Amino acid sequence: APGAGLRRSAVRGAGATVLAAGISLAVQLGAMVVLARLLTPADFGVVAMVTTFSLLLESFGMAGFTDVILQREDVTHGLASNLFWINVAAAIALAAALAGAGSLLARFYHDALVRGVAQGMAGVIVVGGLSNLPLAVIQRGMRFGTASAINVAARVAQAAVSIVLAFAGWGFWALVAGYYASRITRAAGAFGACRWLPSPPRRAHGTGESLAFGLKVYGRYTLNYGANNTDNLLVGWRFSASALGFYKKAYDMFVLPANQLTAPIWTVVIATLSRVRQDMAQYRRYLLAAIGIIAFAGMGIGADFALVGRDLVRFLLGPQWGEAGRIFQLFGPGIGVMLLYGATGWIHVSIGRPDRWLRWGAVELLLTTGLFVAALPFGPRGVAAAWTIAYFL
Repeated sequence: APGAGLRRSAVRGAGATVLAAGISLAVQLGAMVVLARLLTPADFGVVAMVTTFSLLLESFGMAGFTDVILQREDVTHGLASNLFWINVAAAIALAAALAGAGSLLARFYHDALVRGVAQGMAGVIVVGGLSNLPLAVIQRGMRFGTASAINVAARVAQAAVSIVLAFAGWGFWALVAGYYASRITRAAGAFGACRWLPSPPRRAHGTGESLAFGLKVYGRYTLNYGANNTDNLLVGWRFSASALGFYKKAYDMFVLPANQLTAPIWTVVIATLSRVRQDMAQYRRYLLAAIGIIAFAGMGIGADFALVGRDLVRFLLGPQWGEAGRIFQLFGPGIGVMLLYGATGWIHVSIGRPDRWLRWGAVELLLTTGLFVAALPFGPRGVAAAWTIAYFL
């Protein structure tokens, strides 16, 4: 039966994605342990000051056009090609904007090193934008194992290059080079596996509609990104690169379960739910099954991290990261509810209502940012506690 075939594809895709996420987690943790001993909190902090902006700019296309390819019933070669070229043109413009804003960021953070890092990270936006459409085409074909393998290879390349160059004494530039290695590997793997080349831009049915859909999804992503990164902006501005380094390391471990559980299966869930949205009974069964798994795993992880998080950070990163452990302990209670909250996006996108998701993003941004500002006098630890409160609210 068609439904059984879809279910098998979804289960296999989710299994391959979760397996790849586990491998990526092992690679990421290994790299984190090594790099934490080779680089200083200030090295991580100065790069985080720039990636707070660069990762948002790089996500244009990945957050939006990927969802168009997965959600639309009809996707022609001409439509996919037009979206590819729009993505590339936007990436070039955004990269130029980041490079030009380097001096402003350096003045904002009171750190001259930020200018060079911003200029160095600009190229990552362009390279990263090349892989979005071919990866989306692979995922539309339910080839999630292939897409997962490409992402694992990119993670390994990033870790290897960063560690080798950190050993060579490159300092924070080792982290910047790792981003390039990751994006180059992902683009090469995506085009090699997809064997799809875009045609020159031309009129294609659905381009305007798809662009509007993608912009709404990216608008929601931007609001969510603002809510998720205003804390980095405030901590870096109010305190120092070292303080941001401690905070960012704790935050990265806080969002690790989401990055390994919900983020990897996003494309699997969207592709699956979009195909059954006309049958709401089946839609609800699929959705509740996925949420049940997320809740079971997330609440257990959150409880464990709340109890042993401080000691875990000291064990993994070393005693010099003790402050990051104290911050992380305040993040722990919010991990489970963070995973559940993230699942709401599946519904909005799969039923074709990114406009509703966008409006809710404005509410989320106002609430979260207000809590951050109120918590700032209590230091990075207060901001971490504000995160946990925000997710429950």
